[in-house]
Amino acid sequence: MWFALAAPAFDDPEARHAHARIHHFHRTDRFAHIAATFPDGFTPGSREWSGSAILDGDEVTLYFTAAGYRDEGTISFQQRLFASTTRLSDDPETIFTGWSQPRELVKPDDIFYVSQHEGTGQIGEIKAFRDPFPWTDSDGSQYLLFTASAAQSRDRFNGVIGCALRGEDGAYTALAPLVDACGVNNELERPHIVEHGSQLYLFWSTQAKVFAPGITAPTGLYGAVAEQLKGPWRLLNGDGLVFATPENEPFQTYSWWVLPDLSVTSFVDYWGVDDPDAERKPAGRSHFGGTFAPFLHLRLTGDQARLET
Repeated sequence: MWFALAAPAFDDPEARHAHARIHHFHRTDRFAHIAATFPDGFTPGSREWSGSAILDGDEVTLYFTAAGYRDEGTISFQQRLFASTTRLSDDPETIFTGWSQPRELVKPDDIFYVSQHEGTGQIGEIKAFRDPFPWTDSDGSQYLLFTASAAQSRDRFNGVIGCALRGEDGAYTALAPLVDACGVNNELERPHIVEHGSQLYLFWSTQAKVFAPGITAPTGLYGAVAEQLKGPWRLLNGDGLVFATPENEPFQTYSWWVLPDLSVTSFVDYWGVDDPDAERKPAGRSHFGGTFAPFLHLRLTGDQARLET
């Protein structure tokens, strides 16, 4: 069972961001689409953006981003972090027994993280509070990681990987960011942790377009390693880059996710462009992939990350 974002097939694929919802899929030798995961009008946003899922016995908790507000007349970019829980059904005609009312996890208060996320909707111009990922540390402490924007930075490029700690009452308290890219990058998206070889590996995705002026770096999967969650975090391979899009295909793949077995999934964005200097994604659907990319496999050795061939 897989969860992924899906949207209707618009003439302009970029319109999908204003209509995305979480769907579930069955993966065997291919991905088979099943259905939208939540009922219409169930979640508090006008659409749903990325998150993550945890399976505990037969209980599934889905962490997700609510973008905008339900029934809003004009699409907005405010982002909130929610979770909802269900159980796997014994009925062969259904998959889930019914989702719990979504509960908001943590709110930005302009101390660590920006609370207002409006912008033009263009790449790199909206501020972030999305992509929740839960992590239970070795001492049993429960954390939530997320994509965020630093509240105390005056730099326009103020991306961070946010963190919050869950208390005994189930409420989360915001902590200082795990990774601070102020002055370097505006969006460190879909942060997640994989434990391997007694070390923690923190991964995120980012795009060439969201690096600060004067910094040339590719769209790709980036990462860092540490012995414990509080760090210090060391960039993998010296500069953090793990996988990059091909030089001639700057928009080919995005939204990487490293699984516990070190296999890596991602999303086919625009392919067949064959132009290393392209600064804009091609218009229309002719180059749009819109599906799961072929899987890769990662090899991790200390501070080094390589493609397993």
